Amino acid sequence: VQLQASGGGLVQSGGSLRLSCTASGFSLESYAIGWFRQAPGKEREAVASMLGGGGNIRYADSVKGRFTISRDIIQRTVYLQMNSLNPEGTAVYYCSVRYRGADYWGQGTLVTVSS
Repeated sequence: VQLQASGGGLVQSGGSLRLSCTASGFSLESYAIGWFRQAPGKEREAVASMLGGGGNIRYADSVKGRFTISRDIIQRTVYLQMNSLNPEGTAVYYCSVRYRGADYWGQGTLVTVSS
């Protein structure tokens, strides 16, 4: 099981970024996958998730209405579209899957939002 996150970068407050998480070793249709983030000096927090069936999409209250999780089964990729970013969005973003009872994490991609 491997996850490869990408798409981070520097963006101005109010801007947008789309993160990608390419998965291998398991089927996106069978397992829930989520996006998490860890800001400097803070604990890792859940941002968005979806079940393998594509349903039960959940968002952290802090990103509702601004972030959208989606996936492309053929490309084996999960996306996190982030709009109206603010400096509180500065963090390393990770994708993660719970596969057969174990949590697997991508390497993280850094998002920096300048004010």
